Amino acid sequence: MTTQTVPSAVSPAPAKAPPLRLFFTILHLAALGVLGGGVIGILAATFGTGLALLFVLGIGLLFLVGFVYALFGLGWFEIVRVRGLYALDIPDLQPRRRQRPGFGGWLRSLGRQSIEGRMWRAVASFVIACIFGALVLRLFWALVFAAITIFAPLGTAETVSIPLAFGVGQVGVEWAVLVGILGVLAAAAGIIGLALLHRTISRALVVPNREAELTEQVRTTSAQREGAVRAADVERTRIERDLHDGVQPRLVSVGMTLGLAHQKIDDDPAAAKQLIGEAHTSTKAAITELRQLARGIHASVLDDRGLDAALSALASRSHIPVHLDVRLDGRCSRDAEAAVYFSIAESLTNAAKHSRASECRVIVRLREGGVLWARVEDNGMGGAQVQPGGGLDGISNRVLAAGGTFRLDSPQGGPTSLEVSVPCAS
Repeated sequence: MTTQTVPSAVSPAPAKAPPLRLFFTILHLAALGVLGGGVIGILAATFGTGLALLFVLGIGLLFLVGFVYALFGLGWFEIVRVRGLYALDIPDLQPRRRQRPGFGGWLRSLGRQSIEGRMWRAVASFVIACIFGALVLRLFWALVFAAITIFAPLGTAETVSIPLAFGVGQVGVEWAVLVGILGVLAAAAGIIGLALLHRTISRALVVPNREAELTEQVRTTSAQREGAVRAADVERTRIERDLHDGVQPRLVSVGMTLGLAHQKIDDDPAAAKQLIGEAHTSTKAAITELRQLARGIHASVLDDRGLDAALSALASRSHIPVHLDVRLDGRCSRDAEAAVYFSIAESLTNAAKHSRASECRVIVRLREGGVLWARVEDNGMGGAQVQPGGGLDGISNRVLAAGGTFRLDSPQGGPTSLEVSVPCAS
């Protein structure tokens, strides 16, 4: 999920050159009056085709999915258009973030996207603008005709045809100037009125209200808190498992070996010396495991030298070759770097243990907008899935707690790729 700073208030339009802004509004409406009907027609045709073919081998689902994406694109365009036209400080329309990877997570995010209120309000603003645009075009031609009517007395005709809503009327040429002037004034007033009404309606629909902003902030905060709690629980379970399955049996073995050496030290000093040597070797192995376990909890090199150096050290310890491509300009917050670091570390561990991969590729970039992005890809056999309490579940929760997004692509036969994006200021 890309984190956004919600503005505390909508910036008013600059006071300078209001006639110029009004002129651009009229141009926008005229353009939408020409093109909007075609766009709306294509959307309606796509939706109708999707419904008609819904039960024909599921083909209609493809059209309905395309319809949702088209609505999102249209809503995004409308927000950008209104923001640029009226100099508003409003965020872009963002796609719904997947809370779980895989097809099911994508389907849920698509369903939430299809009912998102802000997207539909932007689409409604676009449709209303298209209707206003069509009216502006009709009023423009009425203005042109009325302006021509003013000069009717210069001709030889005795009457002038005046288009009316219910047909065509005839007036004497002596009234042509008055009718023409009134027509020009009425058409111009209608165009300006529609432009001003468009400004009011579009701002009301596109600008998010404060209650919606607060609701979205609460939802995001709750999701991040839930991810943090689950990530901590998964991490605690992992530490307990590693201690129970690794270090604890080794220390028990050291104790037993030293006990045997103590019994033999008087009767068989050579055997006791050998047992003490075995205990010493096991103790060093236990220390190494504890050091690796501590590194999995906190990477000190990450704080001291940054993400680039920490990943280099991580790649050097990997059991499979790692091609590392890190390009960073500056540093992000500790939480963001830690989330990306441990995501990459867990991905390399999974690749070494389960994927039968012969190499991995790690790419890290600092993207525009202050987003730390990383991709890990291996050439293994694929089939990786998020299991509750597993390593991938820990990655997902850790990234969610940092306000980021997580995507896993691991078809059977490989390759497996994992992407994470975390805002730098998380």
